[in-house]
Amino acid sequence: MNYTELKTNIQDVVEQTFTTAQLDMFIQQAEQEIYNTVRLPALRKAFSGTLSQNTPTFGLPSDYLYIHSIAVVDGNSKYNILLNKDVSFVREAYPVVATAGLPKHYALLNQTQMLLGPTPDQNYVVEIQYGYAPESIVTATTTWLGEHFDAALLNRSLMEAMRFIKGEQDMVALYEKHYMLALQALMAGSDKLANDSYRA
Repeated sequence: MNYTELKTNIQDVVEQTFTTAQLDMFIQQAEQEIYNTVRLPALRKAFSGTLSQNTPTFGLPSDYLYIHSIAVVDGNSKYNILLNKDVSFVREAYPVVATAGLPKHYALLNQTQMLLGPTPDQNYVVEIQYGYAPESIVTATTTWLGEHFDAALLNRSLMEAMRFIKGEQDMVALYEKHYMLALQALMAGSDKLANDSYRA
């Protein structure tokens, strides 16, 4: 389902005319909900960079939604998967920033940086596998979600539209039921696609 079809379907099902801005809001809210609920392998990217010697932090890709895995490549070309920990754990386990070594742990400091433990003792290549927030169907016209799991996108958009017009609760519940069924199918498909993935 493309953007034009989605807008038409929302208005036809709800039997209400909306402005383009209102439809865009419903659709983008639906996309955000779905992307924050399901980790889709089709929406995963790889990022490669360099950890700087004696620098305990590293910048994250600007479009990341969640981290799937982080690996540091050592001098023997061996991939060392870092374990995700809380910032307090990393600070307690490695209280002296000057104590350096091959990083074993990472913690998300904020939306743009992660903290490494221990501090890198040399420059290392780092590879990050992460889920990203893709371009909205509102601006891209077609998206993976619209092409492969349009039922989830449509039903979540219908829920947003019904709430907006203060629709009958039984109709909101009906669209929510259909959305949850579509979401379960999406999660099942996501699990099948990711069943060979390493998770720390």
